[in-house]
Amino acid sequence: MSRLNFCTLFDSNYLSRGLVMYDSLVEHCSDFHLYVFAFNDAAYVTLSRLNLPHLSVISLLEFEDPDLLAVKEGRSRAEYCWTCTSSTIHYILDHYEVENCTYLDADLRFYSDPKVLIDEMEASKKSVLITSHRYTRRYDQSLLRGKYCVQFMYFKNNDKGREVLDWWRARCLEWCYNRVEDGKFGDQKYLDDWCTRFSSVHELEHLGGGLAPWNCQQYRFQKKGDTLVGSAANEKFEAVFFHFHGIKIYPGPSVIVAPRSYMLSKEVRENFYKPYVVELLKKGEELALAFPERDFHGMGSGSDYAKEKYLIGHYSWLKRNIIQRIFPPKLP
Repeated sequence: MSRLNFCTLFDSNYLSRGLVMYDSLVEHCSDFHLYVFAFNDAAYVTLSRLNLPHLSVISLLEFEDPDLLAVKEGRSRAEYCWTCTSSTIHYILDHYEVENCTYLDADLRFYSDPKVLIDEMEASKKSVLITSHRYTRRYDQSLLRGKYCVQFMYFKNNDKGREVLDWWRARCLEWCYNRVEDGKFGDQKYLDDWCTRFSSVHELEHLGGGLAPWNCQQYRFQKKGDTLVGSAANEKFEAVFFHFHGIKIYPGPSVIVAPRSYMLSKEVRENFYKPYVVELLKKGEELALAFPERDFHGMGSGSDYAKEKYLIGHYSWLKRNIIQRIFPPKLP
């Protein structure tokens, strides 16, 4: 198989996360290149000066086209990032001589070579790979937020891959908001029917791809040498990547490792979260030496931490673990 080409997008507030992801790819992926769409000047300048060997940085000035600029003002920052996801893949396939491109959320960390995930799709003879949330039952938001997660999405640079990508990009330009409306939510609920709408889409089966706080309750984990092995019922699998959704860093440092509503086992905390937090903080320290007075964590204030931990966190836990189990969410 040819070189794996990845793309991601973030601003300087996510730079420590993005670089930890990059380091994990260097550690585990034998042949790759990461294209980073820098969503502010601080991220662009920092990444350009770092001049990392397997990374190219692309500015908003280079990336944004008239279609994106036409909808930018009417969308929040998060909504605009979601709107741009499909366009980042489109840009790489258009501007570089690559056979494939995989979009990655910047808060992923790899624990083994992602090539095994692509090999599964290749065996299916498909051109697009998507990953399910695989929600633990009590956290299932498929009805409102979608079955699939826009976190690791592979597209071949061929007619079938382009057909799916072009359709998705057009939909996101038309509508991409942080609300549920007419069966839509952000950029990801569009994926719900892809396996039937298109003949070229494969849903990942490997349980090690797409581990996250909303599904890790279903698995047991143990370290075997340098490998993290998960188990579910009678199936064992190697952890490929974990999605560290919702991690927040505050002065101190104090850390909210995941939204309070998700229950994390000791195994998950010890094998995934604690080492990841150490890596994030170390990366922030390294960056601070070269670029002092910049925030590369998106750090909140001490009062924000107290509010998140003692007010929002407890309410979220109560809502998701008790209230929504009594009164399941319904489409508006």
